[in-house]
Amino acid sequence: MTGPVESKADTIVRLRRRMAEIPARSDTSPRPSLAVLAPDRPSADRPPQAPAPTLRTLPAPAPIAHLLPHRGLVRGSIVQLSGATALHAGLVASVTESGGWAALIGTPRFGLLAATEMGANLKRCAIVPDPGPDPIAVAAVLVDGIDLVVLSLAGADVPPSRARAITARARRTGAILVVTDGHWPTVDLHLDARVAGYRGLGAVGGRITGVDLTVEARARGHQPRRADVAVTGRAGGVTWVAIQDDSVPLKVAR
Repeated sequence: MTGPVESKADTIVRLRRRMAEIPARSDTSPRPSLAVLAPDRPSADRPPQAPAPTLRTLPAPAPIAHLLPHRGLVRGSIVQLSGATALHAGLVASVTESGGWAALIGTPRFGLLAATEMGANLKRCAIVPDPGPDPIAVAAVLVDGIDLVVLSLAGADVPPSRARAITARARRTGAILVVTDGHWPTVDLHLDARVAGYRGLGAVGGRITGVDLTVEARARGHQPRRADVAVTGRAGGVTWVAIQDDSVPLKVAR
């Protein structure tokens, strides 16, 4: 006989209790984000304000970071992922390996083994494989205390009004919300990874030792960039290596 089904309110209470048990945050100081702009010009009736802190970032695999304007994932941003799931694992690995916290919502097929081989610290991962009928509500709770929140939208199209509320919350707390498998109205960065080939396979077969990806980064307000990246097994782990030294800027049709 199965137990009672947990309500959304109970789920949120349980998540808040778990977040309160986290022994240390990766960064306890105030978190500037995309919401931080240049300070206003002083006026006659208002004293000059202190300079705004600079943007700060969370790490990404080196070849991916090379494509990004700030060489990392900017705190308080919304990131859309599409294509190969190795990209999801790479971001979680980079953040947790550096001491950050990550949450995975509605991603039961997430490659935990692959992420671990890339260096992920699973002790710093909160995994919610079945968030119930409203995964966005779960994400809204987790952006209050987790550095990187990966949310599968399961094909949903999020209404702009609701997206604005969650985005504002992420801006305020400095969390990064990564959305997959659906549509978020406005994102700060779109990362797309497509499989270009496999390593280790010869003309008569063999064993796959790696995969080549074509990764494209489209950051809002910046020219899109693309690079070829190899994800390969090496020394008991999995590494990300740029196939060519420099990323290629893309020409956008006008």
